[in-house]
Amino acid sequence: MNFHHYHVPYAIDEQYSRRIAYFSMEFAVHQPLKIYSGGLGFLSGSHMRSAYQLRQNLVGVGILWKYGYYDQARNQDQTLQVQWNEKIYNFLEDHNIKFQINIHDHPVWVKAYYLNPETFRSAPMFLLSTDLPENDYVSQTITHRLYDANVATKVAQFILLGVGGAKLLDVIGFNPELYHLNEAHGVSAAFYLYNKYKSVEEVRKRLVFTTHTPEEAGNEKHDIFLCEKMSYFCGMKLDEVRRLTGMKDDLFNHSLAALRFAKLANGVSQLHGEVSRKMWGAYEGICEIKAITNAQNWQYWADKQLYYFMDERDDERFDDRKRFLKKRAFDLVADQTGKLLDPDVFTIVWARRFAGYKRAELLTRDHQRFEALLKSKKYPVQIIWAGKPYPVDYPAISDFNHLVNISKQYKNVAVCTGYELSLSKRLKQASDGWLNNPRVPREASGTSGMTAAMNGAVNVSTMDGWICEFINHGNNGFVVPPVDYANMHVQEQDEYDLNKLYDIFENQILPMYYNNREVWRQIVKNGMRDVRFQFDSNRMADEYYKVLYV
Repeated sequence: MNFHHYHVPYAIDEQYSRRIAYFSMEFAVHQPLKIYSGGLGFLSGSHMRSAYQLRQNLVGVGILWKYGYYDQARNQDQTLQVQWNEKIYNFLEDHNIKFQINIHDHPVWVKAYYLNPETFRSAPMFLLSTDLPENDYVSQTITHRLYDANVATKVAQFILLGVGGAKLLDVIGFNPELYHLNEAHGVSAAFYLYNKYKSVEEVRKRLVFTTHTPEEAGNEKHDIFLCEKMSYFCGMKLDEVRRLTGMKDDLFNHSLAALRFAKLANGVSQLHGEVSRKMWGAYEGICEIKAITNAQNWQYWADKQLYYFMDERDDERFDDRKRFLKKRAFDLVADQTGKLLDPDVFTIVWARRFAGYKRAELLTRDHQRFEALLKSKKYPVQIIWAGKPYPVDYPAISDFNHLVNISKQYKNVAVCTGYELSLSKRLKQASDGWLNNPRVPREASGTSGMTAAMNGAVNVSTMDGWICEFINHGNNGFVVPPVDYANMHVQEQDEYDLNKLYDIFENQILPMYYNNREVWRQIVKNGMRDVRFQFDSNRMADEYYKVLYV
């Protein structure tokens, strides 16, 4: 393999021949490579797998996080403990690809490790590290923790991904026709390209951008003077930066810069496309924002046996397989929590990144109904929660610990740690009802329900993100009927959604699951069918070439 004139080492399908470099802060390609935190990584990991399956001319550019996102362990009382453990990867190839970039007016050595496409059946990937003996300790720490809480370190990480990633592609001679930024973390690449081509038009020809954040306030902004001091703008004077980016105040808005430098951008669901166009429409000079709905890799996620028995119309084996999947997952839950759950009982699972707007503990807010749900003899229920809060998001950690303490009071409630790819797949197989209750319209896409449906779980959701394009209430899942949320207080919205969710569980789902298994099974199968092609990332990766990379 020649790493001076690098090309993708498999035969390229002609319709995907444009050379693309895909930049992302995190990739969830396979469980052993722990360089992801949540949905953004799950999405980019599925994209890499589909790029490989479709034989696309695409490489992934990311960062090799020495300690990953963090390891989720427990304190003595079962509450959350954050651990930082060094990761070792013998499957990454070291071809001695080394170069320097400037961070804080100081040369920093960068090494790129190579993930061979055959290792995990993904597009080839280059992962950058500054954890090298040539660097001082502060420079080494840039690639220690994904989304480091220290602001200067985080800006340095953004420089590494953008400037470092763009320089890497020059060093290996890949010469991409397009640089695709998955979120705005790598937009410093635009300043590197401007230095290279001396023209905004030339940069714009080469840059496309995917935004994942449906709220203006949720987009990353940093002090523009700090960014300048950190060498974010590749030596460009601040007046010139303001002229090129249109930033007038003292905050540098990474997403806004990306929208002004890119020739084309996309939201990650049809609803998110609309929300983004509305949200950024007030700003001058932004590019067109299209919509390409997120998807997950069916080949990697789906239980093939379940699909086989569905296609064969063998209901007995279909039910038997789902029961087996639940039982196997419950062994993992028991190992972690000491709670041995029953595969014949309706199982609700809420599992994803813990964040305030996702409302992990929503069901527990009505104590009376929560008690009645868990103690019902007629329609027994068991609930599993899992997910990783951001390590310094103390309200989210508090929610996690609150659920742990609640779980101690019930035999049929469990809270799991270590929510990564492997546990994610098992919990989706364990689930009968996959609960997804973000505050509308805070979820740009949300993809966990796609992979849940691929494993015979039925989505129970608020009407947000990808669900708007998928759900057919009572046919392939269940949805809280949307109202005019825009004119409701947060408390009103939470109360409305909570009551509707209980109504759906108590009056529709549980009576059907226990009294009319034929209809329930059909809903499971409808969800499996509807998710298979429309929300498989092969469709998404194809669409990126046809809509964004044109």
